[in-house]
Amino acid sequence: MNFAFQGSIELGIIYAIMALGVFISFRTLNMPDMSVDGSFVTGAAISVVMSMSGHPFLGVLLSFVVGCGTGCIAAFLHTKLKIQALLAGILAMLALYSLNLKIMSGRANIALMNKATVFSEFEKLVGGDYSRLIFATITVAFCLVVLFLFLNTRLGFLVRATGDNDQMVRALGVNTDLTIFVGLAIANGFVAVSGAMIAQYQSFVDVAMGVGMVVIGLASVIIGEVVFGAKSLMRRLIAVILGSILYRLIIAIAFELGMPATDLKLVSAVIVALAMSTPILKKQFATMKRRHFPQQGTKKRLQ
Repeated sequence: MNFAFQGSIELGIIYAIMALGVFISFRTLNMPDMSVDGSFVTGAAISVVMSMSGHPFLGVLLSFVVGCGTGCIAAFLHTKLKIQALLAGILAMLALYSLNLKIMSGRANIALMNKATVFSEFEKLVGGDYSRLIFATITVAFCLVVLFLFLNTRLGFLVRATGDNDQMVRALGVNTDLTIFVGLAIANGFVAVSGAMIAQYQSFVDVAMGVGMVVIGLASVIIGEVVFGAKSLMRRLIAVILGSILYRLIIAIAFELGMPATDLKLVSAVIVALAMSTPILKKQFATMKRRHFPQQGTKKRLQ
């Protein structure tokens, strides 16, 4: 396998964990959670600090716990202080920027030089050139199963129902504030785990590495739904993972064709825009086709 494309698949799988978190907030809860950019770095910062202390696996677990806490910050601002969801996420993201700097002892970036990571430790067990790919696959498969099982519990059904129709859920006597807290906590916990693994994969953390993570997560979710479908819950979750991998492969192909690294965010925005506009583009294409080739539509109706 080409080294560049293997790396893209590995990154796509790791970013898929973040995409699952974005799926919970944007698709399940139907909330634009902008705190993702901050919680991603929070997970990365905690992971690197713990790895420097010789506890890389503990760093990943701790990043999930703290990530859940960052989600609760946005949920608190939205549910208790009645701040609009989009603004609450932005405020949480701004607050997390300072918090992340404190976790990193005031430094803008930290490199993991000759320190153990979850990938290096796993490589000692299995060896081979595909150890990173195997570990990333095992991790995202575990997250997929856990999320699927949770969303099929009673609490999980309430979280999904809150995103579909929160007024109906409140009419049934359910505290929707609690379901929003739970949903955003788990979403940001997944995002933080992704950040933790990316930091250990790349052996560094930067306070600005979370910029645009919402776009990447949305791109993965939308591409997955458009390309692979979204009929059942399991299929939707798998589509998100495959969408993340496909997104990274598209970026890798663009780099292979000579795209400057400075254009990465622009290409990401274009991909998301195209993916989101796919339904209307299909509709317009069908209209143009009927207008210019009316005989084809007549033949189909006669058949």
